[in-house]
Amino acid sequence: MDEKRLDCVHMTRRSIPSIDRLIQQYSDCGLPRGFLTAVIRKAVNEHRREAGTTEHLNASIRSAISGWKQQRIQPVINATGVVIHTNLGRAPLGQGVGEKLVQTGTQYSNLELDLGNGKRGSRGSYVEEALAILSGAEAATVVNNCAAALVLIIKALTERKKEVVVSRGELVQIGGGFRIPDILESAGATLREVGTTNRTSTKDYEKALGPETGMILKVHQSNFQVSGFVESVSHGELKKLGGRKRCPVVFDLGTGNLFPGLEVEGTATEPTPMQAINAGVDLVCFSGDKLMGGPQAGIIVGKRSLVSRLKKNPFFRALRCDKLILSGLQEVVEAYLGEEDGPVSPVAAMFEISADETKARCSSWKNVLSRSGLKMEVVEAPGTVGGGSLPGSSLKGFALAVRHVGLSAKKSLDFLRGGEVPVIGSIQSDRVLLNPRTVLEHQDPIVLKRLKELGQWEGLA
Repeated sequence: MDEKRLDCVHMTRRSIPSIDRLIQQYSDCGLPRGFLTAVIRKAVNEHRREAGTTEHLNASIRSAISGWKQQRIQPVINATGVVIHTNLGRAPLGQGVGEKLVQTGTQYSNLELDLGNGKRGSRGSYVEEALAILSGAEAATVVNNCAAALVLIIKALTERKKEVVVSRGELVQIGGGFRIPDILESAGATLREVGTTNRTSTKDYEKALGPETGMILKVHQSNFQVSGFVESVSHGELKKLGGRKRCPVVFDLGTGNLFPGLEVEGTATEPTPMQAINAGVDLVCFSGDKLMGGPQAGIIVGKRSLVSRLKKNPFFRALRCDKLILSGLQEVVEAYLGEEDGPVSPVAAMFEISADETKARCSSWKNVLSRSGLKMEVVEAPGTVGGGSLPGSSLKGFALAVRHVGLSAKKSLDFLRGGEVPVIGSIQSDRVLLNPRTVLEHQDPIVLKRLKELGQWEGLA
């Protein structure tokens, strides 16, 4: 490096503000001091290698702060119309559940204390009994998600007999790229496929069952539909077959629907754990944070002897839920078991919103924003259930289509997402769509305020 270049680098390095000075400069950015310090040190080290300007350093720090703030888990407003939005935390919890979590989390609780005799008690025994009563099963237990529930079941029921018999049409892929065959393999089981993608008969199962069969697994096709020349075997038929072969039948329901007869346009009736238990299925596992509308949990209901076997498996401890999940789930289950009228969760309430109600709310938003400078139109925009539940479903409704005259829909959506409380919408025909079905009513003022700010924004950095 020549002397002039070297002198320039030295001058640039000398002009870098001290770490303490930069920390003071950005102290009100919203990040904790320790995190901010690490961000600034990294930016300064990179700046020294690149020998850029002080302005460039500050731009790097601001960009890093903004990026990390957006990565923090925080409340957002779901204006997509997707009720169970996997990217947005799936089911929102009811107000009562949130209050229960605060009470339990900020105080001691009787998590493993028997208040009757003052001795060590069983974790979650009340919730387990309530879930058993709700589903009509002999017993129940809870782990941290439905995939974990399935792994636990497979590990416990295939300790000696390794084969798990599954229809080829039910070897589904769930969220995050996880596939049923992979889950079976990770649990140490051997997959025995039967039937074809579209047709599986009782005879197919009969041929597959043998001395090494540990269980029959039926998987609900919750995130896709197969129509046309199809055939599948009912829970009742599988139970008869399993009974003759002394082989337990397990149903991975997944969706956690607890509303008998729930139908959404474009889908068949969604099954429930109660229906499977009534048909004689030995174990049913399902999610707590989808159609059930509770916290993330994997719920297992069924025969007492099998549930007891699961809980005695050493793997059970690695999958058990903490006090917050059990407390929140307890609140949700009690709501289902209570005699109160009306929906028991925000998810259930969103399903009940009519198309006319969404249209009226959109019109109200449009009236409030009449002087915002935005181009707006109330358009038909069906919502969806989401969360890998009720594929092809359609919740009739309307959305507010918003267009900024000087900005693209993408930049407008980026702006809405960058607020103190991010507003998450969607894009259609170069317009931002905001669907009120999934916007809680107390969030309306935040949405309207952010839209007014969008109308005044010129896209400047």
